[in-house]
Amino acid sequence: MANIKKYEITEPYLSLNCGLGEAPFWEKTRDSLRFVDIVNRKVHFVNLSKGPSSHKQIDLEFSIATTADIEGNDEEFIFGGKWGYGIMHRDTGKVRWIKKMWTDAERQDDGGGKPGVGKNREERMRSNDGAVDSRGRYWVGTMNDDALVGNNFTDEGVLFRLDDDLSIHRVIEGATIPNGTSWSLDNKTMYFTDSPSQTITAYPYNPETGEISKSEGKPFFKTEQGVPDGHCQDEEGCLWVANHGAGKVWRVNPQGETIAQVDLPTRCVTCPAFCGTELFITTMKEVDPDNHPESVKLQGAVFKIDVGVRGSPLNKFKMSTRA
Repeated sequence: MANIKKYEITEPYLSLNCGLGEAPFWEKTRDSLRFVDIVNRKVHFVNLSKGPSSHKQIDLEFSIATTADIEGNDEEFIFGGKWGYGIMHRDTGKVRWIKKMWTDAERQDDGGGKPGVGKNREERMRSNDGAVDSRGRYWVGTMNDDALVGNNFTDEGVLFRLDDDLSIHRVIEGATIPNGTSWSLDNKTMYFTDSPSQTITAYPYNPETGEISKSEGKPFFKTEQGVPDGHCQDEEGCLWVANHGAGKVWRVNPQGETIAQVDLPTRCVTCPAFCGTELFITTMKEVDPDNHPESVKLQGAVFKIDVGVRGSPLNKFKMSTRA
C-alpha cells in the first residue's frame, strides 16, 4: 500500500447542525458553495469570497438530494428530488418538475409486504447522490426515504440517467443506498457506490451511448470500517471518498490504493467537493449518539481544508428539449 498522507480538521467552516448535509457543489462562476440538507429540506449557499457570514438558505416543501448546473443557464440549476428531476431558480427558489421517475403502476403499489415499507413506491423512495457525465447526462440514484422506513432499507434503489432529450433510463436496479458516481479521466470507467456493500464498483463505460457493462463490473475500492458515501475527483484522477461512520475522507488513486486521509471531528461524513484546491465536506446527524457522544458536538457541520490539488472540472447538464 502507498504511503498515506495525513490531514486533520478540528474546527467547522459552518456549524449548521444539518440533519443530512449532502451534495456540496462549487458554483465556479459565482465562487459560491451550494449544498443541501435532505432531512430538513433546505438548499444552502455560501459566497466563498465573503465567507460564512454570507450564508443563506431556501426552505423547501420536499427533499432535494443532489444538484447540477445547466449548460447555458446561470440562473437555474437542475436537481434530483423526492419524486424526480426538477429545475430550481437559484435566487427565487421557484421550482418546475421536468421528469418524474416512477411509473403509474409504481405509484399504486404497496411495497410487496416488505418489513418497514409502506405507501406506494413514489412516496417511499427519494433521490440520493448524483453526477453529470462528460456528455451532459444527469445520473441520480434513488433509495428508500428514511423518513418513512427508518433503517429498514430495501434493494429497491435505482440509478437513473436523464439524457438531453429528457428521456429517462434505469441503468442499475437493485441498489440499496446508491451514492458517489463519477467517471475516470479517460471516460472509459464509471465508478458507482452502493454504500451497504462497503464497495465502490468500477464498470466499463461507453461515453457515446451512456451505457455501462454491468456484467464486467469489478470492485475498485472497499472499506474495512464505516461505509463509502459520496465522492469527488481531482485533476489527477484520484477519488476523494467520504467515509461515513469513521469520520474520514480518503484519497484513492486510480489503482484503488488509499494515498491520503482527512480526519474530521465528527463521524458521519457524507460528501466532499472541490472549490479550487479547497475540499469542502458535508456531514450529517450522528446516527449512534449514545456510543459516540464525542461526535455529536459538530454533527451536521460543513468543514473545509486545502489539499493542494484541484478538482476535476464539473460537467453541466445539457438539455436539448425545452422544459
